[in-house]
Amino acid sequence: MALIVEDGTGLSTSEAYISVADASTYFTARGNTTWAAISTDDLREAYLRQATEYMTQVYRSRWEGVRYSETQALDWPREGVVRDSWQVDTDEVPVEVKRACAELALKASSAELYADLTRGVIRETVGPIAVEYDKYSPERVRYSAIDAMLQPYLKSGGTNSVGLVRC
Repeated sequence: MALIVEDGTGLSTSEAYISVADASTYFTARGNTTWAAISTDDLREAYLRQATEYMTQVYRSRWEGVRYSETQALDWPREGVVRDSWQVDTDEVPVEVKRACAELALKASSAELYADLTRGVIRETVGPIAVEYDKYSPERVRYSAIDAMLQPYLKSGGTNSVGLVRC
């Protein structure tokens, strides 16, 4: 099944922010050969779909602005997004969003992006080895490089903030 890539028009059927070809160009330019080692384009497309779904799950409530159309499948393109004092065009998916999608797809090729949570282990002893986990550390994997890449397009104030509107 051919991957449907968002082209900036707010497609109702789009499945990813970047194409396999563009992701391949991105990784090749950075000397990353892991993406090229994935056996088929069908697998690369599946990883791009997973990456896009992850971005929707994690960032949907954190993006600046609003979706361009109520019928669009993905969160981009958006209206009302300002980066470095410039309005982001409403018919574009920013390059950082595309690159983040590619990076997450590469991560999806080796591990589940949004794994189910289990109860944290406080203390575990195996023979003479004992491990105690920090109960305050995050239980989910966080992709700091992806968060930093997308930061200019996210609302400020952290992950638990909500926007306020004056009546």
